[in-house]
Amino acid sequence: MIDPWLLEKLVCPATRTPLRYDAERQELVSDQAGLAYPIRDGVPVLLVEAARKIER
Repeated sequence: MIDPWLLEKLVCPATRTPLRYDAERQELVSDQAGLAYPIRDGVPVLLVEAARKIER
């Protein structure tokens, strides 16, 4: 689970747009960039290199 306060502050490093939390996959998703950033041990990894591409 990600803290709602933290989620409100985080943005995609590629587009600077808000992220949405995908609890099932434990990822933060940037719909605009088409990227999903992993959450590892409760810590969001907001590196474009670590993100996986998603289909829009």
